[in-house]
Amino acid sequence: MKKKKKLTQNFYQNLGKLFYAIAAADNHVAPLEIKTLKEIVKSEWLEVDYLEDAFGSDAAYQMEFVFDVLHRENNLDVENCYADFINYKKAQNHLFTEPIKQLIAQTANAIASSFAGKNKSELILLAKLDIELKKTDI
Repeated sequence: MKKKKKLTQNFYQNLGKLFYAIAAADNHVAPLEIKTLKEIVKSEWLEVDYLEDAFGSDAAYQMEFVFDVLHRENNLDVENCYADFINYKKAQNHLFTEPIKQLIAQTANAIASSFAGKNKSELILLAKLDIELKKTDI
């Protein structure tokens, strides 16, 4: 993947909220969903850019951090997490290139599929995400 846009920690934090919303759509986050996110962060997201957080770690790990915090707090407010991501996307639409949108969709689908396939709640949220990612207006 070509590195063209300068992403931010806030970008990755909002992705953490989105991926948590996908995993928690059925009011339960399975360990396999967490494992899937961590594997995709390592195999795909670390290559997106070279941004580091305040601790010198790749900023892509902010996705895992936010996801873990929401999970630890048992924050099952899926709509709020999803809305936070959508609001961020609308405000920072220039960061959402086609390759980034494809990787977001790929990650969301992998998380939803990782535990017993996609259920109705996850399918609905994935469909909403697909529509949102196809929007090109600012």
